[in-house]
Amino acid sequence: MKLYQRKANDLAPLGQADPYMIKAGDGRYYLYASGGEGPQLYSSDHLKESWKYEGRCLDMTGQKECWAPSVIELDGKYYMYYSCLDADCEDEHGQTMRVAVSDSPSGMFKQVKKLLPPFSIDAHAVKTPSGLYLFYCNNDYEAERAGTFIQCDKLTDPYTLERKPVAVVRPTINEEIYQKDRFKKGQHWHTIEGAFYFYKEGTHYLMYSGACYQNPTYFIGYSIAHGPEDADLRTLPWTKYPDDHTYAPLLFKTKEIEGMGHNSVIFDDGKAYIVYHGRDNVEHDPAVTEDLRCARIDELKIDGDVLSVTPTV
Repeated sequence: MKLYQRKANDLAPLGQADPYMIKAGDGRYYLYASGGEGPQLYSSDHLKESWKYEGRCLDMTGQKECWAPSVIELDGKYYMYYSCLDADCEDEHGQTMRVAVSDSPSGMFKQVKKLLPPFSIDAHAVKTPSGLYLFYCNNDYEAERAGTFIQCDKLTDPYTLERKPVAVVRPTINEEIYQKDRFKKGQHWHTIEGAFYFYKEGTHYLMYSGACYQNPTYFIGYSIAHGPEDADLRTLPWTKYPDDHTYAPLLFKTKEIEGMGHNSVIFDDGKAYIVYHGRDNVEHDPAVTEDLRCARIDELKIDGDVLSVTPTV
């Protein structure tokens, strides 16, 4: 179901891409979404209804074209991990991973530090019994399946990476092709992005999006690893479900919805919910240049290694 429906006189942006949801220490729900002018914030006292658009929540001084904000609460402060271009950068692959901080989940978040060199996008910071970790994406132009892939590194504090990253999910199938012959003839560009990690009862799950959101094969998939909750996430034997060579999407295009991807997960009242973006097929018109993706939520069923979702319209 949609979380937020834009009204004719609403100043909120039409797109709610890369939705990331948390339940903050104040008991309210907050959703952060990509926005060229800065991360867009929505809030509600209820998980599935009464969402209110709050506006931009990051001070964008010296920055532009923000992607995929994720937020974690640590010791009463809120840290946003995201990627942006410098304001004077004209290279679309100049996206750089950064961290910003706020005393409140509603911001205004202030940039503190660049964490990685470009190209680095799509962060998910997680705290486990073994420490603080950051999942993020880089490009590999020399791999057999060249493209964007997911790495994991440990944070020694919210602002500092250990700089011992490990690749945890790489492209392995044709359905993950973003664009054929993208940078040079004969080299198809693949994309695995939008990492989201969680743990439950002996299984580690790492969710991701594959391909381009405008492609018919665009999908949400996941990798699994078995191990103790306090394992170093970089040492786990990650394997795509059901295996590295089978296209078995958790969510992908239906008759009603297309472009479903880049999710987060929230646990609430004993249930798990997946929050993701998608576009109504009936609304999609090639002549429309605005981003029609909007945030959606559905219950996520967890049965051992098997995740399942029934998307609602």
